[in-house]
Amino acid sequence: MSLLTIILNIFIPPLGVGLAKGFGKDFIINLILTLIFFIPGVIHAFIVTSR
Repeated sequence: MSLLTIILNIFIPPLGVGLAKGFGKDFIINLILTLIFFIPGVIHAFIVTSR
């Protein structure tokens, strides 16, 4: 995981997931989690990008 991915996962989680895995199912899930509450979006971003 690069430094850019870590920074994006913290500040803009959907963009970090989108750049790492593409703008598909994981991006949509992360966008919804981020909009509902920010912390679950950050956690999901780290889980998805570390796979």
